Amino acid sequence: MSLHLNKAGLRTLGIAESFVRTMDHSILAGVVMRADLRVDGLAYTRASVGGDDATEAVLDIYRELDRKDINAILLEGAVISWFNIIDLEEVWYKTGRPLICLTYQDSPGLEKYIRDYFPGQEEKLQRYRNLGQRSPIPLKTGYMVYVRAYGADLEEARILLNKFTRDGRKPEPLRLAGLAARAAQGQRWDRVR
Repeated sequence: MSLHLNKAGLRTLGIAESFVRTMDHSILAGVVMRADLRVDGLAYTRASVGGDDATEAVLDIYRELDRKDINAILLEGAVISWFNIIDLEEVWYKTGRPLICLTYQDSPGLEKYIRDYFPGQEEKLQRYRNLGQRSPIPLKTGYMVYVRAYGADLEEARILLNKFTRDGRKPEPLRLAGLAARAAQGQRWDRVR
């Protein structure tokens, strides 16, 4: 599926998480938002802290929403829940939707920390390496974000991010998804589900 950036009903699914390292799971929230910044979908799931189920958690949110009108997926980070690594290419392939994963700071990467905290887990280290490099994208707000894009080129990613970013560097679907995940993290899971 290609991005239709001028479509009046352009919708993104923004997914962000909240976690506390002392808990065994994190909460992920997915928010469907239209280009006019109206929210018209919300879903939750969880992922293991330090585990290897983040890819499936992201796919669970997409499947739970069961929305054919989602034009793109925005992810806040590819490494969540204390080194639970999302396979971005798999998410893109299985959803058929352009995927833009962003972070807000440049960094030398996490390879050293994965080696330190997960010694001998070469599979986790290889999943991290498979993510590849991030590309800087300047936003209309004057801030820089760092992205990995699948199914969209960097110019399409820039246009999409600018459509959904009102101020600062965080697009509204991710800002709201982060708020929803933090609110749910404070509740008992059986009340959220």
